[in-house]
Amino acid sequence: MSTPSSSTDRPPKGDPLRLLFVADVVGRPGRSAVSVLLPPLIEERSADVCILNAENAAGGAGLTRKIAHAFFDRGVDVLTSGNHIWDNRDVLQFIDKEPRLLRPANYPPGTPGRGCGVFETSGGTNFMVVNLMGRVFMKSLDCPFRAVDEILDSDPDLPALRILDFHAEATSEKIAMGWYADGRMSAVIGTHTHVVTADERVLPNGTAYITDVGMTGPHESVIGVTREAAIARMISQRRVRFEPAVGAVRLSGLYVECDRESGRAVYLERIKRSLEE
Repeated sequence: MSTPSSSTDRPPKGDPLRLLFVADVVGRPGRSAVSVLLPPLIEERSADVCILNAENAAGGAGLTRKIAHAFFDRGVDVLTSGNHIWDNRDVLQFIDKEPRLLRPANYPPGTPGRGCGVFETSGGTNFMVVNLMGRVFMKSLDCPFRAVDEILDSDPDLPALRILDFHAEATSEKIAMGWYADGRMSAVIGTHTHVVTADERVLPNGTAYITDVGMTGPHESVIGVTREAAIARMISQRRVRFEPAVGAVRLSGLYVECDRESGRAVYLERIKRSLEE
C-alpha cells in the first residue's frame, strides 16, 4: 500500500482506525462549538477515537471537572493539555483520579496526573495517547525527545496505534519531533499556538504530522482573547486582563485514518466547522 504524501490523496478502501483530534478549546465559545458541532462530526466521520486539547476550556485558562465531563458526554475519549493545565485549581481535585485526562508527560516526577495512557475503542482496538510539552520559549521541563524514548521503551507490548499531542511554541521543535517520532507514532499533532498550519502530511515512515492544529473558539480575536485586551497589553507592556472573545466561532481539528495492524497513518485532513453555518 502506498502512503499518501498529502491530505488530498485518498487511501484505498478498508477498515482503518478513524481519529478525530479537536484543536485547543478556548472558553465558553469553544465549548459551545464542541457541544453543537462535535457529535455530528464524529458521526459523519465514523470516528473510532476522539481526542481534545482542553487546557484553555475554563474561561480561557485551565479546566474544571464539570467541563471535562461535559466533553466526555459529547463523545470525547481522551483529553490532552499543556502549560495552562494548572491555571484552574479545580483540576488538582480530579486529575489523579481521571485516567482520560492527560498532562504533559515531561513534567518532573511527582507532578499530579499522568502523561500517557492506553485506551480501548468501543470496537475493542487498543490505542495509546501521549502528551508532551516543548521547551523552546517555554518552561524548562524534562527533554520531550528523551521522554518519547522512555515511554516507547517502557513496554514491549504497547499498541501499534499511538497518538502524540506535542504542545510547543517553536515550529522548529515541533517539526523536529515529527521526524524524531516518524514510524514510532501514528500521529504527531502540534498544539499551543492556536494558529492552524498548512503543512499536514504523512511522513515517510507512516506518521501523520501537522505543526499546529489550531484553535476551537472565537476567531475574531487574538488567538482566542479579545482583540482590545491583547492590543492594549502589547502597546502598554502592562498586565491587562484577558477574556475569551466572541464571534466567528469555529471548531478546528485533524482527521486521521490509520492502519489498525501496523499503526501507520494512511490519510489525514484538516477539519474546520463554523458554529454560525
